[in-house]
Amino acid sequence: MADTFEPEPAKQAQPERSFGWWDMFLDPDEDPRSEGGFVGERATILGYLRDQRLTFEMKCAGLDAEGMARRSVEPSNLSLLGLVRHLAGVEQVWFRRVMAGEDITRHYRTPEDPNGDFNGAVPDPKVVAQAWDTWRTEVAFAERFVEQAPDLGVTGTDDGEPIELREVLVHMIEEYARHNGHADFLRERIDGRVGQ
Repeated sequence: MADTFEPEPAKQAQPERSFGWWDMFLDPDEDPRSEGGFVGERATILGYLRDQRLTFEMKCAGLDAEGMARRSVEPSNLSLLGLVRHLAGVEQVWFRRVMAGEDITRHYRTPEDPNGDFNGAVPDPKVVAQAWDTWRTEVAFAERFVEQAPDLGVTGTDDGEPIELREVLVHMIEEYARHNGHADFLRERIDGRVGQ
């Protein structure tokens, strides 16, 4: 019996991959991020976290609601908008609940929908604007909390266990770095732009 030829299924057209300074979000001279060179523990940790937050904003810049809500690949529900919502929640939990001891209601997650960060990321301009407002509010709270902390040894409580502010800050750098990698691929899939 002869083998039969099965043509590959048609693939959805994807943006062409390209790279060059002309295709980057900003000219390198206009990049608001630091080039390192921080001195001391506090300046180093806060500098890297600030740069990671700025990187995330840059990866989402210039997209409309449809682009922000575009999913990656099935079965994932990952989108840039979902990441904005997720990171707002991460900021909220670590700085308001764990470090400041506030009794919080999660922004997007509920017991009925623990993936609400991503499931509710729909292509509606109001949803996008609200997500950015929430994220910026939580980042501002975190920055104020850290600014007012006498040192990075200030201790919060995570599920009954003590945790120092320095560990929370390093965890936040890790969280953003991981999701900035996701954002690179998401953005490239949306419009072919390569991360910076």
